[in-house]
Amino acid sequence: MTTTALGMPALRRRSAYGEQAEGLRDALGRVVRGEVRFDAGSRGAYSTDASNYRQVPVGVVVPRDTDDIEAAVTACREHDAPVLGRGGGTSLAGQCCNVAVVLDCSKYLRSVVEVDPDRRQARVQPGCTLDDLRAAVAPYGLTFAPDPATHEHCTLGGMIGNDSCGVHSVLAGKTVDNVDELEVLTYDGLRARFGRLDEAEAGRATGRRAEILHRLLGLRDRYGDLVRSRYPDIPRRVSGYNLDALLADRTSSVARALVGTESTCALTLEATVALVPWPAYRVLVVLGYPDVVAAGRAVPEVMATVPMGLEGFDDVLVDAMRDKGFRAADTRLLPAGGGWLYAEYGADSLEEARAAAGSATRRLGGRGVDVALVDDPGTAARLWQLREAGLGVTARLPGKGDAWPGWEDSAVPPERLGDYLADLRGLYDHYGYAGAFYGHFGQGCLHTRTTFDLRTEPGVRAFRSFLDEAADLVVSYGGSLSGEHGDGQARAALLPKMFGPELVTAFEEFKAVWDPAGRMNPGKVVAARDPASDLRLGPDYAPRRVRTHFAYADDGGDFARATLRCVGVGSCRRTSTDGGDVMCPSYLVTREEEHSTRGRSRLLFELLDGRGFQAGWRSRAVKNALDLCLACKGCKSDCPVNVDMATYKAEFLAHYYAGRLRPRSAYAMGFVMSWLRLAARAPRLVNRAGRSRLLAGVAKRMAGVAPGRELPRVAAETFQLWWHRRGPSPVTEGPRVLLWPDTFSNFLAPEVGRAAVRVLEAAGCVVVVPRQPVCCGRPLYDYGLLGTARRRLTATLDVLRAEIRAGTPVVVLEPSCAAVFRDELPALLPHDPDARRLADATLTLADYLQRHRPDWAAPPVGRAALVQTHCHQHAVLGFDAERVLFERAEIDAEVLRAGCCGMAGAFGFEASHYAVSLACAERVLLPAVQAADPAALLIADGFSCREQVRQAVGRRPLHLAEVLAAALSDRDGPARSDRGGQWGATT
Repeated sequence: MTTTALGMPALRRRSAYGEQAEGLRDALGRVVRGEVRFDAGSRGAYSTDASNYRQVPVGVVVPRDTDDIEAAVTACREHDAPVLGRGGGTSLAGQCCNVAVVLDCSKYLRSVVEVDPDRRQARVQPGCTLDDLRAAVAPYGLTFAPDPATHEHCTLGGMIGNDSCGVHSVLAGKTVDNVDELEVLTYDGLRARFGRLDEAEAGRATGRRAEILHRLLGLRDRYGDLVRSRYPDIPRRVSGYNLDALLADRTSSVARALVGTESTCALTLEATVALVPWPAYRVLVVLGYPDVVAAGRAVPEVMATVPMGLEGFDDVLVDAMRDKGFRAADTRLLPAGGGWLYAEYGADSLEEARAAAGSATRRLGGRGVDVALVDDPGTAARLWQLREAGLGVTARLPGKGDAWPGWEDSAVPPERLGDYLADLRGLYDHYGYAGAFYGHFGQGCLHTRTTFDLRTEPGVRAFRSFLDEAADLVVSYGGSLSGEHGDGQARAALLPKMFGPELVTAFEEFKAVWDPAGRMNPGKVVAARDPASDLRLGPDYAPRRVRTHFAYADDGGDFARATLRCVGVGSCRRTSTDGGDVMCPSYLVTREEEHSTRGRSRLLFELLDGRGFQAGWRSRAVKNALDLCLACKGCKSDCPVNVDMATYKAEFLAHYYAGRLRPRSAYAMGFVMSWLRLAARAPRLVNRAGRSRLLAGVAKRMAGVAPGRELPRVAAETFQLWWHRRGPSPVTEGPRVLLWPDTFSNFLAPEVGRAAVRVLEAAGCVVVVPRQPVCCGRPLYDYGLLGTARRRLTATLDVLRAEIRAGTPVVVLEPSCAAVFRDELPALLPHDPDARRLADATLTLADYLQRHRPDWAAPPVGRAALVQTHCHQHAVLGFDAERVLFERAEIDAEVLRAGCCGMAGAFGFEASHYAVSLACAERVLLPAVQAADPAALLIADGFSCREQVRQAVGRRPLHLAEVLAAALSDRDGPARSDRGGQWGATT
């Protein structure tokens, strides 16, 4: 095996498993009905988890069912290949990466098999996400109590592997306390169900099952007293194996002993889990203390009020959010303080929940403690999102550097938490480290990320030394190295400090009972590799230095640092957009790791790493992973570390195609403005050809357009032509505003531009429109045509320079074009002050009316509307002004949480993307439109969004400008040249 100096497998070999890999791949391909992937891209995407470690897998198997898992393990056993079961891949201790065959159960094995509300149990497959389980049991008033911050996308198999906990483990314990039975598969082929450990059952059992049960009974008898004396009696002991679950005076459960084994013993095929009543109403009490140590010391007093959850965090986390602008407005909801506790109270009625929260407020407030009682669910949800964003937001602490896991999950007795926080902060100061403190304070569990130097030899030595001292500190408090995240590789070598050598030997014997060959996730928990080896960075990390088109100002101009933004938290792997986020549309419909923002980030890391893809910018693996990126920009706003995959994709494609031809769609659709200028000279002829089956078919094939797509009609008269022939504006005095004639509104939907003129003039504005042909170059970015895009932007600045220097606001009707001026423009022309001026001057129509004409009497629309927000508006521009304008115009708006419409500019027109485009739209948007009242308005400011709905459903949504212009016509009568402004003409 080719390795680096740190023992890290190199990706340049055909397989990290050596010459046997090809035979293993073929063997798996013959017996597995799911997907078998030994390509460099798949292996790179699974080379790490949310930890500091990188180990390139042998290959990846995505099983369709449990029979596939069994067949895959059989093939691996025949080739002596290690195996690793994986769920959401968000583990922070390195247990989800290994030089093994990775079995990813998160794509297909996602079902809630059965719910038994009478017995308060559910049976689930290992890839079932926690939120899916909770949604399935919610109608019965039940829930699965453990709920980590990754509840939207973590899997039950992963939770069982890690013994996950979360906010509401206060309510009913850790995952281990809520597992009744497991069906498992061992490496040597035993497939069996295990529940309680019963001597009578062991006597009846035969074969390998009997051997396991008898050996576990022997293990219990030999080590029982030592387990009782050495295991810390605290709520959050996750480190080590759950040998205490075998004790006769406790649960005496084989299933629970397997919880937390991190895929080192057996693979979970199905789990029977316990459910608990879930209060119908919850009220949040937020307590502000002078600092986080004071908050920690207050935990026993707050726990005495019997909350169902108690979380805490410090001012370092809050300051990071404010500095980054991530949910900064929500931080203003917090009471005054430098450390905060969230105490949640639940009951079956709102009155009871309020009473419990009110009693706690009276008891806990005062004496320098600021208290807020929150009974509004929306406000409470915003506050909870502050806490849940901790892991991602604190990955980069402004002014303090990059922060990493490694000591992110210690736990102590809750009554000693405050003192532990003070001592740990002192240890940080000794090493010169910084980090935010947050976590499950009610159970004494602390989460943090630390500014370790993991890139130099002295830094790695200091990191290793710190781990030893931190372990000694937490043990001195009677605590646990891990309170939730597990040991993996990060902490397993430290287990002798906590348990002593005898119990570590017991762990080795326990693993040998299940995995005598040692092929299940080797090197984790037992016989663990050192926490300073296999680092994703390490002293050997020397990424390629590359010249880039974009400035990457937030990453110090370093594209390699930009690829390190992703910390693996997996927010991009959400399976719904119920929270209002956009990220990540391609993952939502494919459920493929390489089509998530996280997977793409990892492949870009591999590209620059030097130990990864040797093809560099020519890497087909990276190209394939980026192919289904819709460039929606959702990750720029929705990712807690603001990964900007749309920009990275444009950057990569610019280099990938440098010096060679692009696909024909790049020239057909990337240069759409140029083609439309030609088409506008003979629009009738062009449109007639577009409606001809033969001619349109030829044109689509030549342009790479999907056969199922209609070619948009070219307007008989462009917006610019209409503007300059209409004569002088009726408004001669008032604020001056420049209306940007974007390509779509100019050539394809001039009625939108005309409507905007009507609205702006009604608001008393003097409207100006450029005479010259102008374009922001939006379609060019999707094909990496960045040199041409830069020239377009430079030409645009030449046209607009006088106006923007004069401070004239620029209203842009197409959200994607407005996003270019706000985002790509300053990134491509970072040293041009006029680029910054134009970015600052750019506004949507609603933004302009809200900021500059707040007293304008918007015409009353008086209708319900279904609203689709453009992705770029969501990610870059914001939608608050539109919501305010809806209210001012008496529009009863339902803003859909549909995510991306799927058209995404040219993406949905391309033949190779057509199916994914429609799948994105069919998730939420199209069903909502089809179910909407025919009398309701459909509003979508993005041309792509309108076109997707029009072509798929046959209804044409309106731009907000059209809605307001039509309302003006109803109120004041048609204006001169007001064509297309009436309801009947536009719906």
